[in-house]
Amino acid sequence: MAQLQRLRFDHAPALLQFEQENRAYFAASVPDRGDHYFAHFDVRHRELMAEQAAGLHFFHLLVGSSGEVLGRVNLVDVEDGSAELGYRIAEQAAGRGLATAAVDEVCALAAAEYGLTALRAVTTLDNPGSRAVLARTGFAPTGEIELDGRPGLRFVRNLQDACLGANPAPGVIR
Repeated sequence: MAQLQRLRFDHAPALLQFEQENRAYFAASVPDRGDHYFAHFDVRHRELMAEQAAGLHFFHLLVGSSGEVLGRVNLVDVEDGSAELGYRIAEQAAGRGLATAAVDEVCALAAAEYGLTALRAVTTLDNPGSRAVLARTGFAPTGEIELDGRPGLRFVRNLQDACLGANPAPGVIR
C-alpha cells in the first residue's frame, strides 16, 4: 500500500534516492534531469519547497510502507485556476495502477483543496503508459506537440466535472 503525501523538507533523502535509482528508466521516456540536478539536489529541493509555500506549485510523493518513494505527482505553473500535471512512477512500482490512482487523487486535491478548475498535461507518442493513465483519469487530447524532438500530445482535464476516481480513500493508494 502507498500513501500520497504533500512534499516536505524531510522527504529529500528518499526523493533523491528515487530519482537516482530511476534516472535511466525515466530518461527513456522523459528528458533527463541532468547532472546539475543531482549535484545540487538540496538547493533545488529548498527552492521547490519555497515555490510550493508561495502557491506556485503543489508537489506530491507516493510513499511506500517502508518510507520509500514510489512516485511523484506534481502540479506546476499554477495560474488562473489551472496547472500542468506531471508524474513519474519508479520502475519497480510500474504497471500496478499506482500512477492512475495517484493522478486520480491529485485531480481531486486540485479541485477540492487547491481551487483549480483545469489541469494540462503532455506526453510523447512513444509513451503509451502515460497516455493510458491520462485517458483513464479523464484527460482529453487537445493537440499535437513536440517534446525534446519527439512527437507528442497535449491533454486537458476539466476539474469542474466531478473528480470521481478509482481511489475511495483519500491519501491511500492501493
